[in-house]
Amino acid sequence: MLSLYKNISKKLYNPQYPKQNMAKIKSFLISNQIVSNDVEAKNLFATSRFGEKKGEKIIYSSFESLYLTEKNKLEIFDLKDNLLETKTLLKKFEKTDKNFYTKYLAFQDLREKGYIVKTALKFGAEFRVYEKGKKITHDHSKWICFPVPEREKSTWQDFVAKNRVAHSTKKNLLIAIVDEEGDISYFEVKWTRV
Repeated sequence: MLSLYKNISKKLYNPQYPKQNMAKIKSFLISNQIVSNDVEAKNLFATSRFGEKKGEKIIYSSFESLYLTEKNKLEIFDLKDNLLETKTLLKKFEKTDKNFYTKYLAFQDLREKGYIVKTALKFGAEFRVYEKGKKITHDHSKWICFPVPEREKSTWQDFVAKNRVAHSTKKNLLIAIVDEEGDISYFEVKWTRV
């Protein structure tokens, strides 16, 4: 875990990421939710499906908000109008989920590869992942994803439980194994009929 923290500033800032001509989205941390009513937030939702639309507001997952913050597309303020730094956000998110950073690295990697990644807690998984070019409004996600640290021990019962969740949601299982350097290996499990 220490080696991940050493690389955080390198991992969280990617100068090769193309900067687009858009104003930063202003958002607020309200009761552990990142909320924006900004026009740019609605535009980004329409083009790239970041966030979830609830009435006139866009609500971001912790993974989306950290990702957009590091890409200089989102600013997050507390209720006293203080700007929250990326490291502060990361610490806050890790207080509620000790494996947040491992999960975030998988989210970041999949997003940068062009996949749309959304939370999947209602399915009993961490993420649901859509194939490239698919529309969330018309298509179902292809995978449910479980990011796990490389050193975490897993049992056959854990694997079977994850596989059952994937099968019951009619999705393929995607296990993202994150090593200590932040590199990720993906393993896909598909059901086939014989």
